[in-house]
Amino acid sequence: MIEKIICKNTLLAIIIGNSHCKEGIEFFTDNDFSQQLGYMNRSEGYIIPPHKHNLIERKVMFTQEVLYIKSGKVRVDFYDLEQNYFESRLLLPGDVILLASGGHGFKMLESTEMIEVKQGPFCGDKDKVHFKMIAEENIKFGNNGC
Repeated sequence: MIEKIICKNTLLAIIIGNSHCKEGIEFFTDNDFSQQLGYMNRSEGYIIPPHKHNLIERKVMFTQEVLYIKSGKVRVDFYDLEQNYFESRLLLPGDVILLASGGHGFKMLESTEMIEVKQGPFCGDKDKVHFKMIAEENIKFGNNGC
């Protein structure tokens, strides 16, 4: 399963469910994304030739994060660019999410292990803005539109 969370024509996130399976290589992000997210499924013996990446200066305007849920159960709450709550999703072991834009918050519904990948360097207090979390009674799941 691949799900794109879109609010007001803005991509907030891409979720790759743990059951996703496709032969070959597939990228879910546009080439202009500062964080690229792809999936590979290659057969035994497939070779990726040795290579290195060139030093290219890039300008990163905001942080995009990728989370891999190693174990547990996580609720992710999505917010639009104006910090208004949009909707929530559940993430399970093996799921991967790219947090592309807007705001987000998390509640661990079980003890959880996650691996996070994002651009650096980390800029401390300049890197993020905290805002009020949605009340539990207002949580809504699914594609509710924006």
